[in-house]
Amino acid sequence: MTKAVQKIKLSSSRDIPFSKLVLSQSNVRRLKAGISIEDLAEDIARRSLLQSLNVRPVLDDVGQETGMFEVPAGGRRYRALELLVKQKRLAKTAPVPCIVSDMGDEITAEEDSLAENVHRVALHPLDQFRAFQTLREQGRSEEDVAAIFFVSVNVVKQRLRLAAVSPRLLEVYADDDMSLEQLMAFSVTAEHARQEQAWETVSKSGYDEPYQIRRLLTERAVRASDKRARFVGLAAYEAAGGDVLRDLFEEDGGGWLEDVALLERLVAEKLRAEAETIAAEGWKWIETTAASFPYGHDHGLRRLDGDPAALTAEEQARFDALQAEYDALQTRFEDADELPGEVDAQLGELEQALEAFNNRPDIFEPDQMARAGVFVSIDCEGRLSVNRGYVRPEDEVPAADIEGERGTDAPVTEGQKPDASVQRTAVSLAGASTEPEEHDEDVARPLPDRLITELTAHRTLALRDALAEHPAIAFQAVLHNFVLTAFYRYGSTGTCLEIGLRTPTFPAQAPGLRESGSAKAVEARHESWKVRLPKSESDLWDALTALDGAAQASLFAHCASFAVNAVHEPANRSNQGRVYAHGVCSRLDQADVLARAVGLDMVQSGWRPTVDNYLGRVTKPRILQAVREARGESSAQLIDHLKKTEMAREAERLLEGSGWLPELLRLVDATASPVEQEGEAGPLPEFLADKGQEDGGDEAEPQLDAAE
Repeated sequence: MTKAVQKIKLSSSRDIPFSKLVLSQSNVRRLKAGISIEDLAEDIARRSLLQSLNVRPVLDDVGQETGMFEVPAGGRRYRALELLVKQKRLAKTAPVPCIVSDMGDEITAEEDSLAENVHRVALHPLDQFRAFQTLREQGRSEEDVAAIFFVSVNVVKQRLRLAAVSPRLLEVYADDDMSLEQLMAFSVTAEHARQEQAWETVSKSGYDEPYQIRRLLTERAVRASDKRARFVGLAAYEAAGGDVLRDLFEEDGGGWLEDVALLERLVAEKLRAEAETIAAEGWKWIETTAASFPYGHDHGLRRLDGDPAALTAEEQARFDALQAEYDALQTRFEDADELPGEVDAQLGELEQALEAFNNRPDIFEPDQMARAGVFVSIDCEGRLSVNRGYVRPEDEVPAADIEGERGTDAPVTEGQKPDASVQRTAVSLAGASTEPEEHDEDVARPLPDRLITELTAHRTLALRDALAEHPAIAFQAVLHNFVLTAFYRYGSTGTCLEIGLRTPTFPAQAPGLRESGSAKAVEARHESWKVRLPKSESDLWDALTALDGAAQASLFAHCASFAVNAVHEPANRSNQGRVYAHGVCSRLDQADVLARAVGLDMVQSGWRPTVDNYLGRVTKPRILQAVREARGESSAQLIDHLKKTEMAREAERLLEGSGWLPELLRLVDATASPVEQEGEAGPLPEFLADKGQEDGGDEAEPQLDAAE
């Protein structure tokens, strides 16, 4: 016989006046979470109570019901209703829907409170995104949705953007096969096909980090910070129909311009318009480029000397006022460790205004302009860069013809432009003239760039093989590269060997570094070689060939020495990414090897401990340790009672001639132990003489020379 299943009985539901409710101390929620009580009260006022309160009768001392009810589950809703009552927006006796628990039940109030909070399942983010999307489709504005759910408009935009991702990827996210951060990365673009293609790519490769996804989706776009985008302006680009990709979840620097072809067309049109304006000045030619002109584009051209345009009285007054304001601010805050933000911004604005005065175009003679040209490009900040007054060799007038020209040319008054009917400015983009070309079938066309690249690749490989067979010539080629870098400004670009000689800069200027014996020796050696080398870098190869082997080797060593970097730099937040602890240790270890190879002796190099370079920069125990190592314990005791300033000064005198070096400057030799030699300390100052006699100051103490 089957046993009958016992039916459960649900707690009764009833409306209880708010004045009969009290907050239970059995509520397990102690910490604030979710929206505020104020926002919850506003939501209840708007849509009424969506969920009943869980209550229990309050009993008196003998176990009888008092007519009051405590609220162990639903405390936040109770406090929101309480706030509405205090604001007189809800009557004290307003009925509140409640679920009344049976007092005879074994389940406690704490258990009810815990169960209500623990068993509650939060809405999946994807359901939330889609719900926001549904509200928008129902005609709600983003501002309305934000106000209803007490979030910012930007949060609404973000969730709507996520809901608009490819449905296929949303399902992947719903199945927990994609993280929320990855989904955010896909929202950069609205093209579902590209999103799905990117997901397929990163899934197969394993490189599926959010930044990888963003990079993949924007690789064909141009950043808004690109100089071309800044030159044209986002407003002009969007007005022309261009789309901008924006990341609502990360700092994107203004987004990415997706239509690169449109951007380049707008850049070319604006450059052409600027060039036409400059052409009206009377130049023979103008070259423009959206990129930077390659280094050396002006080699072989003569630069005209122009005179700055004179300032009008009004402009001069304006300049003087700006300069006075700038100087006053500089003087006022010259001792400040850090400028206030508004002052820094004001100084920046003043610098730009003054720079505009200093960079005004030069004035050239009209007859010179008729033979010269202008380079027009975009600088790194997206501003127009105009360099006027370059004369090509073929446009130079022979000296013998200058007088004849002056005699036959019509007189030109100051400021008069050449006759446009005689000469028209040739404007070219990226070196390619936009003037109509005359096709001559008899003239051979230049080789395609791709073919030239392929042919020269073969030549490069053959040249590498041949050079490897001639060590002497290879040595001279490297030496040629080094000398170009060390002695000729920008000369390193004039070599076919891509060997870099980089001279590291010192992150901190050590006291006495510039005046040290090493610095003077390096400078003297450099100047002596500079006198022997030719003025022109084009004559350098022949000059190096004329040197004998010993001279070449000496010059090679001098140039190579500029690349030495034995400076310790801490790997910290200020230089992380440029300096790594492992790299510094490896570099310093190699520096020790090099120092042993050349027998480096810092004492012979002229370094000695002084207050400025060491003793005044370290603690008193280190000062005493230095004296103790160099002159013995008794000498250290002579100064251990002094204040640090006096101690450092007397330690400098005691260490004079001792050859003592800080550990960092000693020549490290793993196979040899430090060598100590005997020596005597020099005479003590008068105010220490008595103490020195009492402490045995006349005794000879061990003297430590530079470690070998």
